[in-house]
Amino acid sequence: MLDELQRLIAVQKKIAACRVCPKMVGPPVHGPAVHSKILLVGQAPGPHEAGKGRPFAHTAGQTLFKWFSEAGGVSEELFRARVYMAAVARCFPGKASGGADRVPDASEIANCGTHLRREIEILRPELVIAVGRIAIQDILGEKIFSRRAKLNEVVGQSFYVNYHGWKTEAIALPHPSGLSSWHKTEPGKTLLCSALARIARHPVWNATFAGD
Repeated sequence: MLDELQRLIAVQKKIAACRVCPKMVGPPVHGPAVHSKILLVGQAPGPHEAGKGRPFAHTAGQTLFKWFSEAGGVSEELFRARVYMAAVARCFPGKASGGADRVPDASEIANCGTHLRREIEILRPELVIAVGRIAIQDILGEKIFSRRAKLNEVVGQSFYVNYHGWKTEAIALPHPSGLSSWHKTEPGKTLLCSALARIARHPVWNATFAGD
């Protein structure tokens, strides 16, 4: 366990020092070095996360942790202490021309993928929670979730995937952004509840939060 934590810390030091992608707005953001069998993978930090030094630190995070609290009885503090939090891209991508957050491009996702692969090699997660369309595409792959697919097709189900060389189970969640109406209207509301219920009854979730 100690050796694995040291390896995670070493990976996170490399993440913190990474400046490979010129269009990204640093510094990189990552969660604590938690040795967990649950891996949460988001899309990319927003403009506020770098200043706060942790992922999902702004309004989308408030919604995300509310979901986990209501569905699984787990507070934000406990979740951060027990679950390894990563992202497809670790730096804020900046703004697109229309004012929305820019979507990370394929090369940026591939660059951050080297960090994810190392983290997965150490963690060997039994459950991966994919949050948001970009993370879902990266984890489920084109055959399951193409760029033109709808969230309705995957949220509320679980999938067995090979992610960065590791076979694991994945459950998709919509992005908790306040700008998105998908999780606030049907069928998104019902599918989100189904996905959260799957997470809350997953054996590794129960083992991770046993007694809390």
